[in-house]
Amino acid sequence: MHVNVFKIPQRRPDDLSSLDMLVQSGQLDPTKIVAILGKTEGNGCVNDFTRGFAVQTLKAYLSAHVGSEISNRIVYVMSGGTEGVLSPHLTIFVRDESAPDTLCSNALVLGIHHTRSFQPAEIGTLAMVEAVAAGVEAAILDAKLSPSEVHFVQIKCPLVSSVESGSKEDGYTSMALSRGASALGVAVALAEIQLDAICPEDICQRYDLYSSVASTSAGSELSNCEILVLGNAPHSTSALVIGHSVMGHALDVDAVKAAIANTGQSVGSIVNVFAKAEADPTGEILGCRHTMLDDSDISHTRMARAVVGAVVASVVQNPMIYVSGGAEHQGPAGGDPIAVIARL
Repeated sequence: MHVNVFKIPQRRPDDLSSLDMLVQSGQLDPTKIVAILGKTEGNGCVNDFTRGFAVQTLKAYLSAHVGSEISNRIVYVMSGGTEGVLSPHLTIFVRDESAPDTLCSNALVLGIHHTRSFQPAEIGTLAMVEAVAAGVEAAILDAKLSPSEVHFVQIKCPLVSSVESGSKEDGYTSMALSRGASALGVAVALAEIQLDAICPEDICQRYDLYSSVASTSAGSELSNCEILVLGNAPHSTSALVIGHSVMGHALDVDAVKAAIANTGQSVGSIVNVFAKAEADPTGEILGCRHTMLDDSDISHTRMARAVVGAVVASVVQNPMIYVSGGAEHQGPAGGDPIAVIARL
């Protein structure tokens, strides 16, 4: 398997000029695109329609080049919110068969999967955990990976508004439950947690249950889960490698450096960084009280993205990084998984 990754800036959610330049120049074959991750400049909350706008624009562009069948097979993960120094951009994953007689090494491979659509009542439940676990297992098989070789699992999952659910539950709660159930699905697929150890009431309550490699992002632009699994495997002919670590708290610079070191490469070889961010649910960070969870004007997920984004960008000296807010069951409470793709 040969995997390549392109990171391109965006001037607005529908700006595909950099992508078009790569396609027109022959540097990127659109028929080989399997996944696109984006940071869009909306609020990242329930009513962030920049995510759906970006996906719609990408699908229209790619359908014109490769047809709707191929375009619809791609995994689209748009994460809203570029607070602070975070810069809007797209990360495009391309997969192809390796050229004959190409030397293989323990480098980047990937797998994808689309789950079935979920009914509103299933979102944030054990039914979702089970379906996501099966989907992650399918993506691991698609990558020809073993669970121990997985470094990062990115999932775009659905949310339900209070109107759609027919309950008093707000959209923020739905987002959290969807992210949490999806992350627990990753943990089950990778045997970090046994399915029978999870009770329905544990979702978004028992934060000692988590995955150390899950990154989940909820949005209203889809009804299923789209899954991207990344890891290193000996059948790769890619010039890229992935490493990961887990931040113990939002200011954990050492964990950022550890993720880079895990690739075996230097800061100068980094292609992109993928991190989760959350306001510590205890209300404290490094023994001091924080007020992110009590602010009624700005969602705590927006504040957390700004904090973690600044910390990571300060280490890699690049604000064009992928930081997603809301880390329920993604790393320990207050801490977040982080992965780095670097060029060999």
